[in-house]
Amino acid sequence: MIENLKVNAMVIELDEDLMKYVQKKIANLDKYIPKNARESVHVEVWLKDAKAKDKKQLTCEVKMTLPKEIIVTKESTLNIYAAIDIVEAKLKNQILRYKSLHSNSKIRHTINLIKNKRAINQ
Repeated sequence: MIENLKVNAMVIELDEDLMKYVQKKIANLDKYIPKNARESVHVEVWLKDAKAKDKKQLTCEVKMTLPKEIIVTKESTLNIYAAIDIVEAKLKNQILRYKSLHSNSKIRHTINLIKNKRAINQ
């Protein structure tokens, strides 16, 4: 579980259920982070409430600081829980991309290249 997780709420009430949900979804992404980078990961989550064209928009923005890169993901929806779910999926994909680019293993990189070529050819 990610140790350095900071949750900020702007114009939205951060209750215990929402805090637990954020921790459950975002803090459990550490299993996708390379082992040598897990201790130095810092995550900041911003939950915002805004009005856009007479519609209520709830935004979840996550900034994940990794050793060689900073990943920022943002999503706005009508439901804050849905925004958190979408951000989690986006972060997972970006972390996997980070892992394939910054891993030390040449074998893993070669396997990923082969998989990408197969996906493009299909």
